[in-house]
Amino acid sequence: MTEIGKRINVLIVDDSASVRKLLVEVLSGDPEINVIAAVADPILAMQRMKMQWPDVISLDIEMPRMDGLTFLRQIMAERPTPVVICSTLTEKGADETLQALAAGAVEIITKPKLGIREIFHEQRAMLIDAIKSAARAKLQPMHAPMQKPSPKLTADAILTPPAGTLKTTTQQIVAIGTSTGGTQALEQILAVLPRVSPGIVVVQHMPERFTTAFANRLNSICEIEVREAKHGDRVTPGLALIAPGGHHMLLQRSGAQYHVDVVDGPLVSRHRPSVDVLFRSAAKCAGKNALGIIMTGMGDDGAAGLLEMRQAGAYTLAQDEASCVVFGMPNEAIKRGAADKVLSLKDIPTEIVRRCS
Repeated sequence: MTEIGKRINVLIVDDSASVRKLLVEVLSGDPEINVIAAVADPILAMQRMKMQWPDVISLDIEMPRMDGLTFLRQIMAERPTPVVICSTLTEKGADETLQALAAGAVEIITKPKLGIREIFHEQRAMLIDAIKSAARAKLQPMHAPMQKPSPKLTADAILTPPAGTLKTTTQQIVAIGTSTGGTQALEQILAVLPRVSPGIVVVQHMPERFTTAFANRLNSICEIEVREAKHGDRVTPGLALIAPGGHHMLLQRSGAQYHVDVVDGPLVSRHRPSVDVLFRSAAKCAGKNALGIIMTGMGDDGAAGLLEMRQAGAYTLAQDEASCVVFGMPNEAIKRGAADKVLSLKDIPTEIVRRCS
């Protein structure tokens, strides 16, 4: 984690000269970021790092002489350093990026298209935010699998009003929002929940296409079913729906049944999908039948929505500082009085079971 007021020293490692040039231009334009070098492969990076170790590394996956995954694992073994993966929007790139996140990388940014000198304002902001988020990350040791909880379960432009009244249903849902460090945190929670669990809706800040591979990976290791959400999907017990990257996800209710709307729209709290959009929709249509959980991540996305959930009668949790990679989002929620309880990551699955049984 960098000191307050200190510029973030960034090393860019990418075999594309065009991408290196563009990343340097974008990141150097922010007064809080200092690009110390931009090199073509990990071998050159290691030589440069002998002179000055960076605060954050922007790392491509596919490179000559040494691939990014091998380099990442070597760095994490030698001197753990926040790494942001700069990946392509391909199925292969998504799979390898998930391997990188599992190996200790903290953020993902999508590689700008070759030949485009000027990038959209949204992507520029996301690139800068990813670097700043990584610089504030507290790298966590790899955790052993948690033991399963013993209890068993019984079974404003974007938002729209819910249909019907809440008294017609008692079906419970869990809404989770997270960002930096959230991929590993979600895995630790969802992988230990029993098959008979409440319906779960999740916003994890992640670029388009990567959420498909992420959901598939979770589905392969969880007892519950996990999949990327599609517009109109029902929220049912034993199912977790992950908001697709690049789209907002809202919880809706028709009679006694919940479903999700997947919609386009502007960035909300500088994100799409936004945790605030999910949480505020859950407050409106689920109220006291909802459990809201805000976890590791930079910024304040979700803090206002979690407070709205609590005011609507939902029970709300925030992840504690010690177990967060970045304590920004939970901290902001706690400061606003949005959390009924603050828990360590390892205690959240048991609390889900206890509150929803």
